[in-house]
Amino acid sequence: MKSIVLAAAFSLMAVSAHAASCKVEASDKKLAGAAQTSFMKKCETDATAKCEADSATKKLAGAAKASHMKKCVSDAVGG
Repeated sequence: MKSIVLAAAFSLMAVSAHAASCKVEASDKKLAGAAQTSFMKKCETDATAKCEADSATKKLAGAAKASHMKKCVSDAVGG
């Protein structure tokens, strides 16, 4: 059952991976220094909230949720 949930989660995340990452957006906006730091912090916070909501929607818990959150936030931030 867990493998089915993980497979579904990863396939759905692949669809959302086409959005630009925070690092790409910061580069496109030519941010540097404090402006870049502030932007990256806000972007990561927003990504974490979005990924948390996505985990709740998918009813993930435990290791599946941890894995989903790590990959989701990493993909969104660009790390």
